[in-house]
Amino acid sequence: MDDDDLTARLKSYEGHPAAVAATGKDPVNVPMIRHWCEALGDTNPAYAGPDAVAPPTMLQAWTMGGLTGHTGRARAYDELLALLDESGCTSVVATDCEQEYLRPLRPGDEITFDTLIESVSARKTTKLGTGHFVTTRTDVRVGDTLVGTHRFRILKYAPARQKQPPPGSERSSSERPRFERSSSERPHPEQSSSDRPRPEQSSSDRPRSERSSSELPRPERSRPPRPRPVVNRDNAGFWEGVAQHRLLIQRCAACATLRFPWLPGCAHCGHPDWDTVEASGEGAVYSYVVMHHPPFPAFTDVDHAADAAGPYAVVLVQLAEGVRMISNVVGTPYDKVRIGMPVRLEFRSYDSHDDELVLPVFRAAEEDA
Repeated sequence: MDDDDLTARLKSYEGHPAAVAATGKDPVNVPMIRHWCEALGDTNPAYAGPDAVAPPTMLQAWTMGGLTGHTGRARAYDELLALLDESGCTSVVATDCEQEYLRPLRPGDEITFDTLIESVSARKTTKLGTGHFVTTRTDVRVGDTLVGTHRFRILKYAPARQKQPPPGSERSSSERPRFERSSSERPHPEQSSSDRPRPEQSSSDRPRSERSSSELPRPERSRPPRPRPVVNRDNAGFWEGVAQHRLLIQRCAACATLRFPWLPGCAHCGHPDWDTVEASGEGAVYSYVVMHHPPFPAFTDVDHAADAAGPYAVVLVQLAEGVRMISNVVGTPYDKVRIGMPVRLEFRSYDSHDDELVLPVFRAAEEDA
């Protein structure tokens, strides 16, 4: 089947339903609103108290079907995804969503919704690979009243093969990323631990975060490879820092606000210029979830349940510098992870598709001592 025939078959699904008269698993309720606001740090008083409304951006949350899905799901969407799989577009990434709010949702509202396959694009080439964008539109109602519309777009694609740089290739000084600065160029050298002299240490005496890749714990090669992070122009400097065993935090050049994850501009003042601060590696577990399903053997901690496919803990770590990042805690069973647990940064090497991958992870501080 050539591209034109495939595109024609894919576009034949436009206008077909993906869900019909589906109902929300729960009415709009105060506990979910509270959890949402706590997770995002949203203290708007409109979302609390006897006259509370739900945050508008929760619109999709009330339609989610969980692990068991919805009874109103239509066959057309599954058939469309199966056709894309057969064409080699086996990977998927959510690209964007658009929401329109017509009236606030309040605790007690019971929602119903219909989802339509709105559009399927022709084959597109992206940095991730080639594939097709699929857009669905979900109309959310309370009774007969339309309260909001949610458009959701995914890219179903065939992954592109990553090009490896030629051996021995090096960048000139003018091509260095902006975080690679001499000590005289750093605006706040006292915040950089890399400038302080250190005594000679053996590899066993050095902290885990400072050991070379060959000295770091390595997983068994039989373990499924870790998926590689998506690197783009906005976060390339962060991942190059990780490759050097440095955890770099962006700092606004105008207001000095620290930010993570990396962004092209300051969310506090809007200024586009920035420099970096190297994190000390100290932190504490701010929150965490334990992933039970679906099984994902690549993320099972190598120090625990090495032959199992899970569960594993995903943690939100608050760094000593005040920003938070999502990562894993290694060396601690998933059921022993606790909020407030002190942790310390460690760089760990993984096998990833016949290549070495270095990732920042965390280890319980008392274990690292």
